[in-house]
Parts: sequence; C-alpha cells; structure tokens
Amino acid sequence: MKRWMWMLLVLALPLTVQAEWFETRSGLENCRRVFEETKKGTVAFVGGSITEMHGWREKVCEELQKRFPDTEFEFIAAGISSTGSTPGAFRLTTDVFTEGKKIDLLFEEAAVNDSTNFRTPVEILRGMEGIVRHARRLNPEVDIVMMYFAEPSKSHAYRAGKTPEVIAVQERVAEHYGVPSINLAKEVTDRIDAGEFTWEKDFRDLHPAPFGHQLYANTIARLFDACWESGKTFVRKPLPEPLDPFSYFNGHYVSIDRATGWDRVENWQPPVKVGTRRGFVNVPVLECVVPGKVLTFPFRGTAVGIFVAAGPDTGIVEYSVDGAPWKEKDFYTPWSRSLYLPWAQVLEAELPAGEHLLKLRMSEKKNPQSSGTAIRIVHFLEN
Repeated sequence: MKRWMWMLLVLALPLTVQAEWFETRSGLENCRRVFEETKKGTVAFVGGSITEMHGWREKVCEELQKRFPDTEFEFIAAGISSTGSTPGAFRLTTDVFTEGKKIDLLFEEAAVNDSTNFRTPVEILRGMEGIVRHARRLNPEVDIVMMYFAEPSKSHAYRAGKTPEVIAVQERVAEHYGVPSINLAKEVTDRIDAGEFTWEKDFRDLHPAPFGHQLYANTIARLFDACWESGKTFVRKPLPEPLDPFSYFNGHYVSIDRATGWDRVENWQPPVKVGTRRGFVNVPVLECVVPGKVLTFPFRGTAVGIFVAAGPDTGIVEYSVDGAPWKEKDFYTPWSRSLYLPWAQVLEAELPAGEHLLKLRMSEKKNPQSSGTAIRIVHFLEN
C-alpha cells in the first residue's frame, strides 16, 4: 500500500492526542436550519491559494451534501491565491455576496497570507473584522467558520510556547462575534509532535498533500458534529460595537473608471513571461510607467487603497489625500520577481468620513530588486 493511502487510513483512526482544536462558540445552527427547512443552501469559501486549489474545499462540499442529501447546494469558490483578510474585506460584495446573494455558511481563512504578506496586527484585525462584520450586516443569520491553516512558522511559535500573532488577533474577532474557529495550525503541530505523522513525508508543504487536505476536511466534519449534535439553538443577537471603528466593514471595490490621469489598458497582459493570478490578468487596468504623472481619484469614506498586479517592474507609488504631504509605498513584493500577484494596500485608513480626493504618482525611486517604475491598478478600494 502506498504511503499516502496508509496515512489516509491513519486519519480515520481515533486521535492520539486527546484534544480538539476548534471553538464552537455560537455554533452553526442557523445554516443547519436553512439546509433542512428550505432544502436549499449557499456556502462560500474565501481565502488564498489553499482555498482556491482542489482538496479540502471539495471534500467539505461532499460532506455537506452527504449530511443533507435532499438539499440543493450552491457552492461559491472565492479563493484567490496570495490574498488575505485585507483584500478579502474589500472583495466580499463582488466575489461572495454578489448582487445581494444570501450566504448561509461562510468559510474564511486568512491566517497564512496575513502572516506571510507582513500584515500588521492592526491591518489583520481591520481586515478580519471587516469580513465578519460586513457579512453579518449583509445577512444577520449567516454562520461563519474561521480557520487557521498550518505553516512552519506557526509550529515554531507553538513549540516556543507562544500563540502566533496572526491567530491571536483573529481569535479576538472570532470571540467578539461568537464565530466558530478551527486552529488547524495547532492541530498539525500537536499531532506531528505526538508522532502521528510528519510534515516532510505526509503534509509536505504549505500547500498540503492529499493527506493534509483530508486532515483539514476531517476536522471540519468534527466541528459539524460538535455543533449539530449538541442540540444547541441560537438566536442572532444585534452586532456588538466594532473592535476597531476603522475596520473595513464598509469595504468594496471601486471601478478604475472613476479615476483620471493614467493610461487605461483594456486587456492587460504582462510585458514579460512570468506567472499571473486569476482576475489580475486579461482585465482592464490603469497603468503608469512614467514617474511624476499624476492620477486623481475622488472617493468617500474613511479609507482608500489600490489593488494592483505587482510584478518584476513594479515601482514605488507616491500618494496624497486632500492635499496632505506626499507619502510613498513600495508595491514590489518578495514574489514579484517571478509573478504578477494581487497586492492590495490601504493607503489611508483613518480619515474623517466624507468626500476626499486621492492623488497618485510614480516615484523616480524604485526597489533595488525591481526592473522598473510601473504600477497597474485593477481595483480601487474604498471603505
């Protein structure tokens, strides 16, 4: 028998470590009631590449269909590689709650990319609270499951007796809103340390082998058991006060058509042969490759940002809101050498509510690793 087949059998055995790695909190009773009573259900999956790839997501869809055989499900796969909670908060209405769609159950994972993309604790909280609070405002009855996928740095933190910062921050949001959460990073660490399997031979990578995807799906199934076999009922309470009033719970995309001053490219493609991400190639962009050329963008709210395709020639953007002194932000990333990846940055996040004007220009300076001074805006971000 091949090793991966043997390890899948191991996953079906009782856990060596006598523990669970999730919190049920307010449970999942609302979506269960919808699935059983209406015989219809809409389930969305938001996250990065581990959510976008084939694996645990399809297994969870199969699990739900098995538990509710008479229910007609719509499953929304809204994972986009390289994205975390900040882009998740701003794309929620476009990619998930599309045209007023009612979501009954939402799975959200951003712990991996929030960490690897160097988000600060403030950004992590504002992004995750933005997703949860906005989802609850769009459908007060929506059930949400927050997940923290495994990666080596989180295991190192747990073995040092520390909770990874990104998980601690996101758990604040889960607790505040009564959202069930699954700490798969802790489960993988504990079970490896208990000798059940190894990272190198069985899990293999940040993007799990089939073994890892099955482990994730099994834990989600156990969360279902804990929520749905308890007999718990739950009446949604009014939303609590936000943890941070500047969280992105009014976040959304704004079309590039609102801006003036830079060149519009209708069907942008990379000037060099490198990787791309879905939704950030063969789409309209606002492009600037000439330092000093000014773009203007009127907006309203407390925050503004841009979502770009950041690749080998990506440069440094200078920006000013309402005539304030110019600031700068480098959009070249550690992965830009070989990939035009989706890169969302909030430029100003604590503005007074109301009308504002953003100005952008390309800096003559550039990251030493970058080959140019270019930027391609796919979406503006407004909160």
